[in-house]
Amino acid sequence: MTKTVQVLLARRPQGDVTADCFKRVEVDLAAPAEGQVLIRSRYLSLDPYMRPRMTETRSYTPPFELGKPLTGGVIGEIVASANPKFSAGDTVIGMLDWASHTLHDGKGLRKIDPAIAPLPAWLGTLGMPGFTAWYGMNRLCKPKAGETVFVSAATGAVGQIAGQLAKLAGARVVGCAGDDAKCNFAVRELGYDACFNHRLERDYGAMLDRLCPKGIDADFENVGGKIFHAVFARLSDFARVAFCGAISEYQDKEPMAGPPKMFAIVQRRLSIQGFIISDHLPLMGEFASEVGALVRAGKLKSRETVIDGLDNAPQAFMGLLKGENFGKLVVKVA
Repeated sequence: MTKTVQVLLARRPQGDVTADCFKRVEVDLAAPAEGQVLIRSRYLSLDPYMRPRMTETRSYTPPFELGKPLTGGVIGEIVASANPKFSAGDTVIGMLDWASHTLHDGKGLRKIDPAIAPLPAWLGTLGMPGFTAWYGMNRLCKPKAGETVFVSAATGAVGQIAGQLAKLAGARVVGCAGDDAKCNFAVRELGYDACFNHRLERDYGAMLDRLCPKGIDADFENVGGKIFHAVFARLSDFARVAFCGAISEYQDKEPMAGPPKMFAIVQRRLSIQGFIISDHLPLMGEFASEVGALVRAGKLKSRETVIDGLDNAPQAFMGLLKGENFGKLVVKVA
């Protein structure tokens, strides 16, 4: 038996996620049965998509179950194996419990080489956020040299990669972030041409008019809400929108209305595509090859916020939903 700490979903949130939505428990896990592995968690990824899963709202993935551990992207070490595909000591990545240990059937687990990159990078640039940025920017936004691309949440786990990919394509890149330090990082380190602090700016439209005087040719949308409404009104003819997320709306008790003058989609011949990266897993190898090469060549930078201790995951997640993290947010479990 192995004693493990788990974080359960104790209550479904109404509006903001609060501490009483989580419950910490200690349980005993049996030794792996045939086909199973026991994994000790090293790093847990915290991501905005987890917020909709805390409710029973119809979505692209089943909701978290009440009284059961939440799950997320985890890098861990196999400590015991009854599965011929894995051996004790293997470092793996997969969807595992918010827990110190997870008993797993091996499906969806992938071995990784810790020598290639620091472990948190496998949950960021080389993981789901990087894959999301690569697909949304290269396959949907398709930036061209000289075009203007807008990226909301410019320094988030996805946005920081998306913006750099647009710059590598020769586009002019404008973004927004939640404080001045993030905006400075976007411009000085990530290569954005401009970035504004959306917490200080009262008139998003006027700001976008100043920063994007020729309109916006492609939008990588992570925030939604009023920011997207302002972007939508300034999309150029034949503009492309990769709709990745809408974190500003995830905790709203009532849904926000869409942008006015939706007929503009027809008038300007816009392409607006929502996407879920798990639909495109067959492209993972191509992504890893391209982005891995960029990382090795020093052409992609990233920043992570690492929180120490599984017990701090709930508070860190609540902060993520309010934009308190800087870059990719991970929890160091062990």
